[in-house]
Amino acid sequence: MHRIALVVFDGVVATDLTIPADTFAEVQLADGRSGYRLKICGVRRFVETSVGRLEIREGLSALRSADTVIIPGIDRPDRPVDPRILRAIRRAAQRGARIASVCSGALVLARTGLLDGKRATTHWAAAEVLAELHPAIEVDPSVLYVDGGNILTSAGGMASLDLCLHMIRLDYGAAVAAGAARRAVMPLERSGGQAQFILQKPPSSGEGDSLAELLEWMQKNLDSDLSVEALARRAGMSGRSFARHFKEQIGTTPARWVTTARVRQAQVLLETTDLPVERIGDAVGFGSGAAFRARFQELTGVSPLAHRRTFRGAA
Repeated sequence: MHRIALVVFDGVVATDLTIPADTFAEVQLADGRSGYRLKICGVRRFVETSVGRLEIREGLSALRSADTVIIPGIDRPDRPVDPRILRAIRRAAQRGARIASVCSGALVLARTGLLDGKRATTHWAAAEVLAELHPAIEVDPSVLYVDGGNILTSAGGMASLDLCLHMIRLDYGAAVAAGAARRAVMPLERSGGQAQFILQKPPSSGEGDSLAELLEWMQKNLDSDLSVEALARRAGMSGRSFARHFKEQIGTTPARWVTTARVRQAQVLLETTDLPVERIGDAVGFGSGAAFRARFQELTGVSPLAHRRTFRGAA
């Protein structure tokens, strides 16, 4: 059973603690066993959270055997954190534990030095502060989470759930993660990133259907012609206006969004079906097997077959 330690401290954001705790606690494997054992730990018996006092029954010794250590958000970037907590997190990372921060928990994780030289994310409202306080970190405020191998960071709010589902899929495969997503009434993969929440400019009148409606249609029709020209016609805009409008609203180009959506759907099919790779490439809209393999490798770092072996084996 995978062991998780959730570290708490004064000023911990309650939802950043309870969302991962509830999500992992509810994970069930195919044989009915629980997938995770959770311990909430800290240095003092009581901590002050964003909603009141919380009693802690586990000490930092729980980090010595944890497979994953989760650091919830903190209410203020200048709030002190006990040095013993930072040392325990560093030691856990040094022995190979997976370390994940939720929302502004990246501000705590950054104090350990484990994010130096790495790409990371946090809540978009805290991204500038994180970058100013820790210039050695490459802060990306546009994404829902960053998987840096054994160091992972998530954006704010429900992005912690995105990260949890990602880790469940890494640990136990797509089928178990899909079950956790259904229980949370959450899609296993969400298109776009934090940019869709940061940039709130709606389409001006006369520019056709909203991008939300278009994105939904694109997701359901990945095997269709999703070129800029075709999408612009559907949106009732010129190609140049559509491309600019899409980038402003979504934070990426139409081509990049389409490629990412197609690769994500291909991942699901690779993990949950026995369809040949060529068939999957056709089903998600890549024009050739060579194009599918190239784009898949570009986004995931592995070939489609290697991805299938990894996740079908985990499942």
